[in-house]
Amino acid sequence: MSVIKENRSISEHRDPPPAVVHWLHWGGPCCAALLFDWTEEPPLIYVLQRHAHGQEERSMAAVLRVSRYLVGRSCKHVDFALVSTRSMASKTQVGFIGLGNMGNPMAKNLLKHGYPVIATDVFPESCKEVQELGAQIVDNPSEVADKADRIITMLPSSPNVIDVYTGPNGILKKVKKGSLLIDSSTIDPVVSKEMAAAADKKGAVFMDAPVSGGVGAASSGKLTFMVGGAEEEFTAAKELLSCMGTNVVYCGQVGTGQAAKICNNMLLAIGMIGTSETMNLGIRLGLDPKLLAKILNMSSGRCWSSDTYNPVPGVMEGVPSGNNYQGGFGTQLMAKDLGLAQNTATNTKTPVPLGSLAHQMYRIMCARGYANKDFSSVFQFLREEEGQ
Repeated sequence: MSVIKENRSISEHRDPPPAVVHWLHWGGPCCAALLFDWTEEPPLIYVLQRHAHGQEERSMAAVLRVSRYLVGRSCKHVDFALVSTRSMASKTQVGFIGLGNMGNPMAKNLLKHGYPVIATDVFPESCKEVQELGAQIVDNPSEVADKADRIITMLPSSPNVIDVYTGPNGILKKVKKGSLLIDSSTIDPVVSKEMAAAADKKGAVFMDAPVSGGVGAASSGKLTFMVGGAEEEFTAAKELLSCMGTNVVYCGQVGTGQAAKICNNMLLAIGMIGTSETMNLGIRLGLDPKLLAKILNMSSGRCWSSDTYNPVPGVMEGVPSGNNYQGGFGTQLMAKDLGLAQNTATNTKTPVPLGSLAHQMYRIMCARGYANKDFSSVFQFLREEEGQ
């Protein structure tokens, strides 16, 4: 059998189903299927060809079943009885564990893309919104694993991940062989490798896929995913992650996704502190904060913290600084991520002086009552320190 993939723009169709299969019989021992994958833009057409060579032709229903491996392994031999597509697999249930500030909108985006979601969270009240949108809620991670063979986790820290995967009611208690487990938490790369090894013993596949973009990007489906794991599994992971993000980047083996995220967040913290100090200085010098932000954003000082997530109240709408620093990415979580960066820097003997200072500042903020405020509240912290 051969598989041919083509890009086609088919404008006359509007809101078609995710996958439509058309079988073509040419009067001889050959047949082919055209599978239209409408989850891609432009749509993808998969041409599946079989040469019967005298064997009795089988009907579509008899030979086609769902699997997530076809596209990623299309160059390898595939038994015709097992031929399938990832777009048809998209109708199978997806598990989601961890419905906090990030997990909640991520699960909602899976539902919006037509995935049946089965979810759980340690705080039952966190489940209400996704349940109202059609998600099935269960009591613990092992029940999720019992019902779904593709599971995404979004949890606060390494200990939470260890408990959710290997605890008494963890995923690995009831995980099915061949299951795909994607962890989007930001944790120590060493823990990701440990979870991958534990999953492998159960016949499951573990990938780390931490995110960047914050709550806003999670809500709009524009996250960036940094993925670590077996390369042959990346296509299957990308199918799900693309529903929640616009950038899904393969980084390498298990743990490299976490490494990329830790580096990104260290720079993010340094940049936010620098932006806050700059804005505070400009205000003290008599500059209007909106004008200063405009100048920065058209000059060489431009950065994400200035043009997308400005820390000064009133400069931008729709960011935590405009809502008393509520929501967003917590100061406590940033301190945790900077701690991970410090640990990895120490283990690799890498000097990170600005990263160390950022870690100290966010730890002080946590001790001063800022733990649950967005990390951009460092601007408010600086103002209060000077008595403003």
